[in-house]
Amino acid sequence: MVSFGKKSGCFISKTVGWLLAIFFVSALVATGLLVYFYAPHHRIMEAPVTDTERLEIFRNAPNIATTKTPTTTTIITTKAPTTTTTTSTTTTSRPTTTTEAPKEEKINVRLPNTLKPLHYLVKLQPLINGNFSILGYVEVEMEVLEPTSNVTLHMADIITKNETIKLRDLNNLEGPELVIKKHEYDREREFYLAHLEEELQQGHKYILSMEFTGLLNDKMAGFYRSSYRNAEGNKTWLAATQFQPTSARRAFPCFDEPGLKATFEVYLARQENMTSISNMLINETLPVEGQEGWVWDHYDTTVPMSTYLVAFVVSDFAYRNATDIDHVLFRVACALNTHLPNLSYTVWAREAALDQTEYSRKIGPAILTHYEDYFNQSYPLPKQDMIAIPDFSAGAMENWGLITYRETAMLYDPAVSAPVNQYRVALVVAHELAHQWFGNIVTPTWWTDLWLNEGFASFVQYIGMDHVEPSWKVHEQFILDKVQNVFSEDSLESSHEISIPVGHPNEISQIFDGISYNKGSSIIRMMNHFLTEATFRKGVSDYLDAFQYDTAEQDDLWRHLTTAAHQDDTLPQDLTVKTIMDTWTLQMGYPVIKVERSPDGTTATVSQERFLTVKKNDSEDTHDYKWWVPLTYTGGDDPNFNETRAKVWMKDSETHITIPSLPTKDQWVIFNLQETGYYRVNYDQDNWNLLIQQLLTDHRVINTINRAQIIDDAMDLARAGQISYDVALGLYSYLGNEVEYVPWKAANYLLDMVVQLYDSVGFDNSLDDLLLEQYKRNTAVDWACKLGHKPCLDNVLNLYRQWMLNPHNETIISPNLKSVVYCRAMAAGGEEEWEFAWDRYLKSNVGSEKSRLLRAMGCTNKLWLLSRFLEIAFNTESGIRKQDSQLVFSSVAFNPIGRPLALTYLNNHWKKIYDYFGGKAKSHLINSAMSNFNTEQQLKEVMDFEKKHRDDLDAASRKVQQIIERTKNNMAWMDANYQTIVNWLEQKGYSSKLRSVWVEPQP
Repeated sequence: MVSFGKKSGCFISKTVGWLLAIFFVSALVATGLLVYFYAPHHRIMEAPVTDTERLEIFRNAPNIATTKTPTTTTIITTKAPTTTTTTSTTTTSRPTTTTEAPKEEKINVRLPNTLKPLHYLVKLQPLINGNFSILGYVEVEMEVLEPTSNVTLHMADIITKNETIKLRDLNNLEGPELVIKKHEYDREREFYLAHLEEELQQGHKYILSMEFTGLLNDKMAGFYRSSYRNAEGNKTWLAATQFQPTSARRAFPCFDEPGLKATFEVYLARQENMTSISNMLINETLPVEGQEGWVWDHYDTTVPMSTYLVAFVVSDFAYRNATDIDHVLFRVACALNTHLPNLSYTVWAREAALDQTEYSRKIGPAILTHYEDYFNQSYPLPKQDMIAIPDFSAGAMENWGLITYRETAMLYDPAVSAPVNQYRVALVVAHELAHQWFGNIVTPTWWTDLWLNEGFASFVQYIGMDHVEPSWKVHEQFILDKVQNVFSEDSLESSHEISIPVGHPNEISQIFDGISYNKGSSIIRMMNHFLTEATFRKGVSDYLDAFQYDTAEQDDLWRHLTTAAHQDDTLPQDLTVKTIMDTWTLQMGYPVIKVERSPDGTTATVSQERFLTVKKNDSEDTHDYKWWVPLTYTGGDDPNFNETRAKVWMKDSETHITIPSLPTKDQWVIFNLQETGYYRVNYDQDNWNLLIQQLLTDHRVINTINRAQIIDDAMDLARAGQISYDVALGLYSYLGNEVEYVPWKAANYLLDMVVQLYDSVGFDNSLDDLLLEQYKRNTAVDWACKLGHKPCLDNVLNLYRQWMLNPHNETIISPNLKSVVYCRAMAAGGEEEWEFAWDRYLKSNVGSEKSRLLRAMGCTNKLWLLSRFLEIAFNTESGIRKQDSQLVFSSVAFNPIGRPLALTYLNNHWKKIYDYFGGKAKSHLINSAMSNFNTEQQLKEVMDFEKKHRDDLDAASRKVQQIIERTKNNMAWMDANYQTIVNWLEQKGYSSKLRSVWVEPQP
């Protein structure tokens, strides 16, 4: 206590006195630390400083420090391939100062429109086996678009060396340097600014050069470090990049916006026992002067490209060439066995890892050459590398000429990996190769049109996959992967437009979501069908030719597609693609098309309205949602599901239209053939009954995709209260006769129905079976075991226990059924089964197997094991990679027993998790913990979480709002429909089959 009396002064207790003394000493220590860190002096960051501490040095030390390169470091500072040792120099510039830019409440993070980059020279020496710093030098050649008195670049987690920063006029290189009067770092906008004494002249070209020190971080962003264990069990380091969307600035100062393309000349320094790769081929290798055992790899200059596509990897990896392309060097890289004393380009590769690249190596060249034909444009670079990185935040990244992958997205072992893993490898390889045209050759001017990149690649990937794996029927799976997948998210009021204005990096990160990828690809597929394949390809090819090595916006694509459509007469001359597609890209959501047939059935009144899972009477959204809808349909009198070009257009200005020439009332009609349109369809009661009868009589009359569509539409229409559950559940009655995978996958399940499928496909798997047959067997076994079918559970436990007795026998459990067997064995077993799975996880060198085991360990019913699992998930020393910690969390959260535990852990350790991922919120974790909430208490928990962690949600803020809306919708559904479902099941004799079922995370 501190008391104040009438006498002068104040009186304090001994306790307070001691506290003040401690505070005084602490203040002295803090002052000393401030002097140490903030005073300009030589500082080399030495291990074992943690990455968090390193980042704090970068973020909290002087914004633009004046530390110098260690004298053992050599930096090339000219474009000529010669080396000069960095020294302290005296310049003619005035003394420079460093100031912090004032913060604004609302900031514009876009660069000024005054300068345009033309060419970069980038030299980086990552000290992979040292203190993880990056010694760098950059020259950027710029053209002045408007007179300006400053140069502004993006920069983050970098310390510049102010005395080395120079600015020269290319028209007068021998003349004096331009005077930089002040260096400034705007931390909020991640800007470096060089304030000049004189204005740069419009039309002139200048070169800015500087030396700097960066950080080889462990956050899987920018230029970062990764590691793996070699054959002797020793940790081996490598360095890789992930620049998309805004992390090139963490590797070198640059104009880090997609529209600001330039050419890049890259030098990478490496130790001689390592190799480096970048976007282009190596032009020459030079020794690093004064550093024995170090060399520079000097790469050919790139084509014009965006900063986010620049990439490099420095590692001891080996490669195998693919010889299927005569004009492109196609290489697939993986980790080496490092037991040779002197590693070089000829070192031996770790055999198991190299074998896992065979499938990627086989399909990659075939897909790439197919795309050349499809786009009618040759691949422009001399080589294409693909590399699997042990630690990688995304699934893969389309860096031009050097595609980087997570191991599970590129490596496949047929003896261990499941068919679903092979499917994923093919899908991701096809996706990233599609980007080499859509995204790399032509790039969106700004992230607003990210969907042009991701939507097109997500559509075209199925074309590439179908070319190399025609038996997979991937075009049928598109509706499951994309259309029906995203319908749920896009039926929320908290959804967003495909083309959405974004600015801050947090806003940009949020739109890498299902709307950009899945909805984007779905509306492109719709456009492909209403324009026809030939017209679509012609328009896309013309677009790529017109904007080659440049940037574009969605209107540019619409213009070229319209021209092609008018030439081919696939659209009326007075109708443009822009008119149609703006209604799909500039407003959120999608319509439900209601078809009301006349008493005789021969005509129908068709209307549209936005489909929402729950309509709110008090909604603040007053926008009148209407679309240009391509209507396709057929009837039971003469079914034809192949005519997917629009028969009738419903305009966005029309409340309803009349469709003539339909079959009589005793024949059904089906709209949205092959679900090519991005909309749901609702019918009158009579037509629904006709469809149910047709499915029961002979379901094969209806196209496979449309059977899946009918089931999916009906269930969501019932959920939204637009049809009765008698209709929706009545459609399920035919499933006992269904033999195709896609309709089963689109449905929900009851045990009696599943047992029929389970008995028909059997438990025993054959690798010779077609992919969809194996998928169907996996679905049947998975659901039969989930619903407690004893023969299924007995088979699962028997196989797992056989494997425990003979852990090195990879043939005991079919790869196709491993996910089911592992999970069910964990649920039925205890510590022994869990520990066995953990041991196999640590010893496995197949990425897909490691992921499968992590998912399975979250299926245990032992709370203490789940708690332990969560604790080790966010510890890099545990053996679980940072990229897989989300998978572990999801596996626990999707377990009904583990969900409360996961939510508590997320709430109590949010700051730890936030810091663990480099100061970034992870919406996937939030979604896993809260996605199926449906009670008042759970709603309160979500809202309390949002309030408590609001300042750290950044890119996850929209996801939290969507979860709040979903929870309210689920609560409303429970009130309105739960008892109705129970009553229906009891009437059908299924009440005894009700049980708790959960679906673990999918690959």
